[in-house]
Amino acid sequence: MHRKTQRLAWLIVLGIALAPLAAAAQEVKIGFVDREKALFSADQGKRARDELQAKVKAAEGQLKPVADEIQKLQQEIESKKFVLAQDALREMQAKLLELQNRYQSKGKELEGQLKIDQARLLSPLEEKLKTVIESIGKEQGYAMILERQVPQLILYSREQHDITDAVVARFNAAK
Repeated sequence: MHRKTQRLAWLIVLGIALAPLAAAAQEVKIGFVDREKALFSADQGKRARDELQAKVKAAEGQLKPVADEIQKLQQEIESKKFVLAQDALREMQAKLLELQNRYQSKGKELEGQLKIDQARLLSPLEEKLKTVIESIGKEQGYAMILERQVPQLILYSREQHDITDAVVARFNAAK
């Protein structure tokens, strides 16, 4: 009985020792995708990017008149600071401070709205992109698909392992 136990123990040790060799014999397929490139190369991503850029320009257009007014008042204060009475100078400086506060407040408001718009436009597309990447991974037998844009993670990869173009094609076809 002791011999059978000893033989069983050796078989277990041998199995544990050979398991990595068996695992190494299987091909491990790893792919890479540039999610940002895929997202903004897809038709819907291009439209979302264009809409966001238009909203940024509109926001800049709302801030420009206040910025111009601030610049004009700064120049006026600078050119007249030695000839104006102290009360008039303080009044102009107070107006400048009020304009700067209004500019900052409006800027923060617009920035918050842009973040909301960005999330509204891109979140559904990012979910769809994730689904496309997962389906390609399953269909083509990838063990894992990594994000190419994480520079600390991937130091080198062959271009044949980059599936970004396939993701874009599938994304566009999935409309």
